[in-house]
Amino acid sequence: MSVLLTELALASEQSGQPDVLFETADRVLQERFGHKLFTLLAFHPDSGEVERLYSSRPDAFPLQGRKMMGPTEWGARVLHKGESYLGRTVEDIRWAFPDHELIASLGLGCILNRPVAWNGDVLGVLSLLQEGEGRYSEEDLEAATPYTALLLPGYLQLKTDQNK
Repeated sequence: MSVLLTELALASEQSGQPDVLFETADRVLQERFGHKLFTLLAFHPDSGEVERLYSSRPDAFPLQGRKMMGPTEWGARVLHKGESYLGRTVEDIRWAFPDHELIASLGLGCILNRPVAWNGDVLGVLSLLQEGEGRYSEEDLEAATPYTALLLPGYLQLKTDQNK
């Protein structure tokens, strides 16, 4: 197991969850893949809303309650079918996200999305965005799988807390 995966796995043992886990993921994913923006979204299937749980750029992408993702092809693929998404270009981002203008204004031109899933249900999405186009590959998408899985304890804790 890589040192970075071990660091992320050990983060779940620390107190202060899920914040410690998500902050560690930011550092580890930055070192492994590089990103100019890292966000974690929770998916609420009953309402069709998403909720930002973590943002490496709260100035541009703050934690601000829930918002409708809308019935989009991206949502059908990632949120409902649990498929990953690799957007290699600004046009791919425009196709997928209603806030594409804000994303482009920050110089971000590619995105890697991995669903965070448990027991057949998508709980949320890991998003890495980078400057320029073509910075992420299919290999990166696959390599992000174990990092995403290690975020499950944080997502499951939040889900449990919401059901109390």
